[in-house]
Amino acid sequence: MRILFIFLLIITVFSTVKGQEYNKDSVQQLIAGIKKLPTDTAQITKLRDAGYNLIELDSALSKQLLDEALNKSLLQKDIDAITNSYRFLGIWYRTFNNPEKSVENYRASLASAMLNNHLYLIAGAYFNIGNIKYGKGEYDSCIDYYLKTAAIFENPKMLEDKTILPQVLKKKQSDLYYNMSAVFNTLKNIPKANEYIDQAIALAKSYNSTVMVAHYSQQKADNLAEEGQIEKALRLRLQYLHDLETSNVWRSNLQGSYQNIAKEYYELGKLDSAKIFAHKSLQTAEALDITDGIANSNLQLGRIALKEKQYVAAENYFTQSSSYYLNSEDPAEKMSYLDEIRELKYTQGKYKEAYDLFNQFKAINDSLLNNERARQFSEREARYQSGKKDAQIQFQQSEISQKNILNAILIASAALLLIIFVLVYRNYQQKQKLQKQRIIELENEKQLAATEAVLKGEEQERTRLAKDLHDGLGGMLSGIKYSFNNMKGNMVMTPENSKAFERSMDMLDSSIKEMRRVAHNMMPEALVKFGLDTALKDFCSEINQSGALAINYQSFGLEGEQIDQTISITVYRIVQELINNTMKHAAAKTAIVQVTKSNGRLTVTVEDDGIGFDPGILTQAKGIGWTNIESRINFLKGKLDIDTQEGKGTSVLIELDI
Repeated sequence: MRILFIFLLIITVFSTVKGQEYNKDSVQQLIAGIKKLPTDTAQITKLRDAGYNLIELDSALSKQLLDEALNKSLLQKDIDAITNSYRFLGIWYRTFNNPEKSVENYRASLASAMLNNHLYLIAGAYFNIGNIKYGKGEYDSCIDYYLKTAAIFENPKMLEDKTILPQVLKKKQSDLYYNMSAVFNTLKNIPKANEYIDQAIALAKSYNSTVMVAHYSQQKADNLAEEGQIEKALRLRLQYLHDLETSNVWRSNLQGSYQNIAKEYYELGKLDSAKIFAHKSLQTAEALDITDGIANSNLQLGRIALKEKQYVAAENYFTQSSSYYLNSEDPAEKMSYLDEIRELKYTQGKYKEAYDLFNQFKAINDSLLNNERARQFSEREARYQSGKKDAQIQFQQSEISQKNILNAILIASAALLLIIFVLVYRNYQQKQKLQKQRIIELENEKQLAATEAVLKGEEQERTRLAKDLHDGLGGMLSGIKYSFNNMKGNMVMTPENSKAFERSMDMLDSSIKEMRRVAHNMMPEALVKFGLDTALKDFCSEINQSGALAINYQSFGLEGEQIDQTISITVYRIVQELINNTMKHAAAKTAIVQVTKSNGRLTVTVEDDGIGFDPGILTQAKGIGWTNIESRINFLKGKLDIDTQEGKGTSVLIELDI
């Protein structure tokens, strides 16, 4: 009874002391009472809990108690106690910005949890290591740990563990999906980011947590903003702002919401509203001592001041955020800061400083141009999904094997009962047929999933390369042209040198135009902004203007229609490949591209008056282009029909359900 009283008193003191003045003498007395208890698992747990509750109040005493809990758990050889002691030390080091020591302790916790196959603690260690990797910008390593965590949470054995409340498991799983959405948002893979955040929100609704729905909806808004849907993102944040403001938890998330609302008002040109929320963001960050929040808020206030031409105020805000951004390990954050300072210096007429800042920006951007992370993450996700399908197939095969054994026993024991034997055997045959059919279906699903991952990865890589070409190389070429123009004004040149200089500038202009043409072909801007109809119309118009082929483009039922972006991109690539084949091989003079949407069905027809070909060639030797067309149509579960003869042109008909 005395032990229980001491434990309850400790809980009471620690639950109130955080909101009041810290009384070290009272806490020392309580800890002395814990140390008088027998050295067992209960004492270790109390030491560990006390150390955790003191992290923000007395870091040195907190560390001392956590170390003592670990040493005693090692002496007791209690695996669960060892696992949790290392885990709490990982939390301590993470709180005080020592990610290396934090990961070291989480890895020790993971190794200990694996000794007795404690799935929940293994998942927790993976998740915490992934969080640290995300904070350091090591996204490739981060997603590896998150996927390992997801695999454990989705393991049916987790539901069989009666020591874990279903609501707790759902909460941890929804937190994981929230973090995975944030990673894929960072990597500009918005479809995947939306897939995971939708799962997180659905789980939060299933355990009736209003504040968690509000919290996760902020990430949903981040995804909308990344897609350029700024007004939708802002409306979603304002919808859940009251829930965040009235909650006693997630104060840091409220600060982030203020910050994003300020940013989105700024992007919509509503500077007064942006300034109000930027100040709220700064006040909340200062109250909570959130270093990155303070820096981000000052940067946002600097942007607003710069827009309002209040240059002194802007420079003051930027100066207050400089230490954080210049020491940041995140290259995107550093580039954002350098770009704002460069613009301020340029506006102030400090061109040399602006040029130096541009060079710093360019150096960081150059280091990112060859970044392969987006492609690697798409491949990892495909492997993860494929692995899940393989596990399902193995499970089905295992069930077939078990039923074979069971039926063999039944046949042997029922040898004298011929009628029963026949009925059992027929039942067995039917079930085996169904299982084999299910395996075939799973195989097809796995192939479609792999195709989807490849196609999405291809489009993401095209988009990334187009953006890198336009923003990176285009910016550098424009900077070179700007520097050359400045040089020309300060140099005296002979007429011959002046002509050579002008020829060089013309060549530079041609290079910029060619780079923009290549970037446009990789991911047409019209397709992203205005949809499939406008993009196809522009594509056919460009071919017509080139004189390579006369194309008559017709569309019916597409006016004002919103077609899913994945379908739009796939159809655009198919038409692009068919027209390219026509120009390369058909010797055609004219072609027709017709797109019709009616009753939830999209029909695409591409015809030409070329020399035609023998359709049997396609089954004998398929080129990469035609294989890509078939893969895209299979991915959309569409139908393909070819009508062609030698000397009579070619007609390709594609039908898709949308």
